[in-house]
Amino acid sequence: MDTAAATGLTFRDATDADVDALVALIESAYRGDSSRSGWTTEADILEGQRTDPEGVLAVIKAPGSRVLTVERDGAVVACCQLEHRGDHAYFGMFAVSPALQGGGLGKVIIAEAERHAHETWGVAEMHMTVISAREDLIAWYERRGYRRTGKMTPFPYGDERFGIPQRDDLQFELLVKPLAEPAR
Repeated sequence: MDTAAATGLTFRDATDADVDALVALIESAYRGDSSRSGWTTEADILEGQRTDPEGVLAVIKAPGSRVLTVERDGAVVACCQLEHRGDHAYFGMFAVSPALQGGGLGKVIIAEAERHAHETWGVAEMHMTVISAREDLIAWYERRGYRRTGKMTPFPYGDERFGIPQRDDLQFELLVKPLAEPAR
């Protein structure tokens, strides 16, 4: 991919050996003081962990699922989950190192994830869920072509594997983007 080469990025599927680095990356992008240096922090609405080694390993091992790992100069700088779900792919667990946020890296990674899902699985849409209170993040995805559906699912209150909510109105909204039609 020309854009990846231009940015010095390498994309590959995660392995069991990547779990600790991926957990550290995801936590740094969303939780605690380190996340505040980037713009994707959830530190004001959720405390505790975002994920754990067991959760990341389960995604790596799940059939029809992969964790796309992004490296620059041999260091893991970003990741995302791609899961084949019939006629669409699910995009999740997206994290970019807080020190690299705001420089266009996220745009390159999401475009590569969409291309990969479309070419590998032939899916027509990409789906994701975002905490509905994250208006800035939803706006970023809308600028990438995702649309809000208004379909909500509850936040898993009481399950600290996903964090400790600091407000009582958290829920996930489904965002959807049509992917390019296959060439004929």
